[in-house]
Amino acid sequence: MKRLILLALILNGVWGFAGTTLQETGGINRLLVHASLGQETINPEIYGHFAEHLGHCIYEGFWVGEDSDIPNVRGIRTDVVAALKKLDIPVLRWPGGCFADEYHWQEGIGPREQRPKMVNTHWGMVTETNAFGTHEFLDLCEMLGCEAYIAGNVGSGTPEEMQDWVEYMTFAGDSEMANLRRANGRDKPWIIKYFGIGNENWSCGGSMTPEYYSNLYRRFKTYVRSYSGNEIRKVACGPGGIDHHWTEVVMREIGNRMDALSLHYYVPGTGGSAVEFNEDEWLALMESSLGLEKVLARTREIMDVYDPDGKIALYVDEWGTWWDEEPGSQKSLLYQQNTLRDAVSAGIFLNLFNQNCGRVKMANIAQVNNVLQAMILTDGEKMILTPTYHVFEMYKVHQGATLLPFDLITNAWTRNDEKFPVLNVSASRDENGVVHISLCNLDPQTPAQLECALDGIKATSVTGRVLSAENMNSHNTFDKPDNLQPGQLKNSEIKDGKLMVILPAKSVVVMEVK
Repeated sequence: MKRLILLALILNGVWGFAGTTLQETGGINRLLVHASLGQETINPEIYGHFAEHLGHCIYEGFWVGEDSDIPNVRGIRTDVVAALKKLDIPVLRWPGGCFADEYHWQEGIGPREQRPKMVNTHWGMVTETNAFGTHEFLDLCEMLGCEAYIAGNVGSGTPEEMQDWVEYMTFAGDSEMANLRRANGRDKPWIIKYFGIGNENWSCGGSMTPEYYSNLYRRFKTYVRSYSGNEIRKVACGPGGIDHHWTEVVMREIGNRMDALSLHYYVPGTGGSAVEFNEDEWLALMESSLGLEKVLARTREIMDVYDPDGKIALYVDEWGTWWDEEPGSQKSLLYQQNTLRDAVSAGIFLNLFNQNCGRVKMANIAQVNNVLQAMILTDGEKMILTPTYHVFEMYKVHQGATLLPFDLITNAWTRNDEKFPVLNVSASRDENGVVHISLCNLDPQTPAQLECALDGIKATSVTGRVLSAENMNSHNTFDKPDNLQPGQLKNSEIKDGKLMVILPAKSVVVMEVK
């Protein structure tokens, strides 16, 4: 691959530069981690997830029913819950997505045999049984030990409907909605920390202008009240990708009436096969993934104008890769495989979220099971973990840790006359003083030699885990469920106080330094 030639400044073995600098082919990549600095916390919710009534995410993914032969607790399959708990899953967003703005919550409570059916108009025109509703979702969140993030219906709903739902879930006193909840088997109210006022209202949520949505938000938000000591963080619908006009209007018109603004960012946006691709298509995804950096930077600039004190959080509550459906699967149900390419993309996203944790307080990958960039794929009683799952498991060490600033000199690759870094990095320090460095080698062919210095601490040991494979499209199948999983990082040592590491081509690496 063509490389960029730049001069790197090296002074007495410690590099005096800021940010990321690119260098010539074959040079040693150099990383300086300021291990004694850092003030911002990487919010655990950055490692959040998203479950929509779409395809087999809910039904067959989470919900099998109490009478199923698949092991379950109150209808929720236990193998999926156990796998997600290993990720320390912090928050789960539900019921959509586009489904949220056609969902009427009262159809999903009470005896299941009496719940009305509906047509899922956005996703395959399939019949939605409403067997999985409010009680089932919040039961799932309690099983997972995670926060609930509910997306409310603005597109086809009413303020009264939204008000009643919040009261039903969270009010501890004597009221019609609270007593209805008790009649349906739940005496104690739930804790609902996050509530979205609509979803993608510029498109499937009502095809609105930002001005019109802003007025609707102000109206609906009034009726999303915090009952019985429960404090709800209200989330306004933000843009899809690079619609910065939407961001500016919503920030200007809504301002401090929201606690957070959402952002959706899918890559690469052109479809294609999830498993059949060439090197140029690999690099196209890396380019699209790195493009998030500019989107976050511009979004933060706009938010800083209207919220200079940083009180409004940014939630990237839908993100991930989007490929064509797998051959043989039903169209519009968005079932796709998940390869090493998706895993490296996920590593880039998570590194960028970590780096922007001063404003980015939550992110929710789309989606948990059987849809888009899933953590888990199921087939009847069978379940496999995807490469993206393994990246989340490796990166969970960053949850709640202190973000560490760093400087990086890295080799570059070129695509369409634009240059991109070979390495993508984030670093943190946990409460015990242990430093974790996560790195992605975007080069599909060439290992990366890395020399890493830590400013402020003396490294005495380094260990690491790596996710990589010989083939770009390596993935797990029901016949070979462990084809791709993390292994121990080799070729790493401490020499003259620095970490000397060789990162395999097309890899995700997490190092632990003590």
